[in-house]
Amino acid sequence: MILFWSSVAASAVAVIGCAYLLMAAILLRGVARHRSVTCPAAAPSVTILKPLYGDEPGLFDNLRSFCIQDYRGDVQIVFGVQTPDDAAIATVERLRRVLPGRDFDLVIDTKTHGLNRKVSSLVNMAPRIRHDVVVVADSDIRVDPSHLSRVIAALEEPGISAVTCLYYGVAITGIWARLGALFINAQFLPSVVFGVALGLARPCFGSTLALRREALAAIGGFNPFADCLADDYAMGQALRTHAGKIAIPPFAVAHVCTQGSFGQLWRQQLRWARTIRSIDPIGYTGSVLGHPLPWALLAALLGAGSTALVPAIALAVVTIACRGAVLREVERAYVLSSQPYWLVPACDLLSFAVFVVSFLRWDVSWRGRRFRMVAGAWTADRGTQS
Repeated sequence: MILFWSSVAASAVAVIGCAYLLMAAILLRGVARHRSVTCPAAAPSVTILKPLYGDEPGLFDNLRSFCIQDYRGDVQIVFGVQTPDDAAIATVERLRRVLPGRDFDLVIDTKTHGLNRKVSSLVNMAPRIRHDVVVVADSDIRVDPSHLSRVIAALEEPGISAVTCLYYGVAITGIWARLGALFINAQFLPSVVFGVALGLARPCFGSTLALRREALAAIGGFNPFADCLADDYAMGQALRTHAGKIAIPPFAVAHVCTQGSFGQLWRQQLRWARTIRSIDPIGYTGSVLGHPLPWALLAALLGAGSTALVPAIALAVVTIACRGAVLREVERAYVLSSQPYWLVPACDLLSFAVFVVSFLRWDVSWRGRRFRMVAGAWTADRGTQS
């Protein structure tokens, strides 16, 4: 009887998870209805900051997408690296040859201002900013030619201090990158849309953060975030406190996934999970309800040999169908190509494994360095795992 009722309880959690997925699908359908291309009334001059680290796959095309924007105003692009032998420098020089006449700056500065090397680069790049609007975007982001115009149009809305953008995953390598993109498209992106719509989430993403220089000055520039691993979230919190509202327009940009092995995928997902857990431990713990397939399979395991088995198996099939429905709405909302639906069960199970393991320790691996949370703050380890 204990196993039977445990199976029923696990099935109940899976049913709640299915309800969550269906609500997310409905909200995503609303995104598809409201998606539009908007041109700004004005075209202020813009400085785009691109902190770089290594010549990652797809980097040239990622950077080029920011250099060929259909934007009427002046655009300055500042690239930043922290070592003179960084392989990304060759990619920047290639861009200069392919796109002559563009306003490019390259900052090579070894100064470190805290644990976060990306923020250290931003601090080093900040003196080169010449324009009143600043856009920060990670190196693994790829955008369409209308991106800057749409972001500036959102920034011009009354009461808006900054603009950040949702992102979807695009795989350009093998199976592990496809799983990485599926993590984003089938799980992360729907959860953010759900959280924002219900007022449960107030995100800020490194995919794009656009703000005016006075807003950047109001939060003290980039320096206060040099020891924050979740620098995007911390900047968003500071902007909302000291500058005003952050807009999240109803479009998304591409996050290029390049994981070449299971280890790379696992470390990245674990870093994201533990970072989110450090930011919002209660909300992250509650996200256990967003994993209905593992709960349905657990219900089937516990109900083996009882009348609970068949309903639990049927429920497992329903959870996969619900996740597929969410993924289909993501495709429609953000005009994506067909996703690898056959990987959905593996993605769900691996995601749940990451969720469970994320509670066991507090260490993460990021860009060749290991970090550990001690007394509520991240500190650097001496490891060299990449």
